[in-house]
Amino acid sequence: MIPLKLIYIANIFVAGWISITSLFFPKLALVSIFENNFEYSESFRLVGALWGGIFILSIVGLFFPIKMSPILLMQLIYKSSWLLIAALPAMLQGNPFPKGMAIFFVIWVVVLPFVIPWQELFS
Repeated sequence: MIPLKLIYIANIFVAGWISITSLFFPKLALVSIFENNFEYSESFRLVGALWGGIFILSIVGLFFPIKMSPILLMQLIYKSSWLLIAALPAMLQGNPFPKGMAIFFVIWVVVLPFVIPWQELFS
């Protein structure tokens, strides 16, 4: 239970920061989160909304860690997808991509399979 709560706490801090900056200060998000690797677009706010959902659900996860574990599965799926479909090809081709975000995603993709309560999730 403690590892799950630690993951939710990390999500609260990271997703909270990304959500707030992307939604309310998207030009700051462009610099601090996306490392100026993209042109500014209102789609930053869409990303902020997604991360805002993760932020809110992670707060709920502190109180109901098992019941909220599907949010961790969703994170595992979309982070793995982004790494394979966007970050890896950009890296191999020498194109810009947010390296800090990629490192965080790799850590999460490695850690989450050991923390997600698989048996309870699919029972």
